[in-house]
Amino acid sequence: MSRRNWILALAVLISFSGSAQEHDALKVAAAADLQPALPAIIQEFEQQTHERVEASYASSATLATQILNGGPFGLFLSADLSFPQKIVAAGLADSAEPIPYARGTLVLWARNDSPVQPLSIDSLRSPSLRTLAVANAEHAPYGRAAAAAIEKLGLADSLKGKLVVAENIAQTAQYADSGNADAGLISLTSALTPRLSSDGKYIAMPEDSYPPLLQGAVVIKQSPEAKDAHQFLAFLLSPPIRKQLAERGLKAP
Repeated sequence: MSRRNWILALAVLISFSGSAQEHDALKVAAAADLQPALPAIIQEFEQQTHERVEASYASSATLATQILNGGPFGLFLSADLSFPQKIVAAGLADSAEPIPYARGTLVLWARNDSPVQPLSIDSLRSPSLRTLAVANAEHAPYGRAAAAAIEKLGLADSLKGKLVVAENIAQTAQYADSGNADAGLISLTSALTPRLSSDGKYIAMPEDSYPPLLQGAVVIKQSPEAKDAHQFLAFLLSPPIRKQLAERGLKAP
């Protein structure tokens, strides 16, 4: 083989290897509340299995829409059960119902220099509270939980003009942490991050003030990475990883 042909053959082989590697990566559609917790778990999974995982974080509604429109995901980790149920109803999941993998917690968080400190549930009634960050109730399960809690506590009228609406729960935490809102109704996963733990304080919202945030998963039936998706989901449900999730703000379902 001439040197020129050898170089061309090597280039084709490298290109093919790169394409195969990219194809082999498990693509996970992950709800935004998982962003503080999932990367370390993915890293541990990759070290143990030598399989690659690529996670995309967004609101559960946005991810569900992408999957329904043919998005190239192998696994959907939602922040509730209703959005993965839509994937089941469309015939795109390989299970008859979503598989619960965690339960989220809604908290009230504010910066240390916020006018509503020290925090309590009554902070939501305080005249000092000018703005409250919440996630979009149509797109984000934590946004629905926040709306339910506000209604349950009889605060809908008093807070109506104070709400700063974010696209997802990660953005909600950013609004509160940046000072664009005096406080935020955010996920415990966000509140427990090193940055927010240093910048502010949180209190858990009463559990009876919002529906349980049961988080469900579905494997995408036609995905070429379906086998890897099942392997990763089993890893996520294993006792050691459930313990890690609990430490990062996600209880067992």
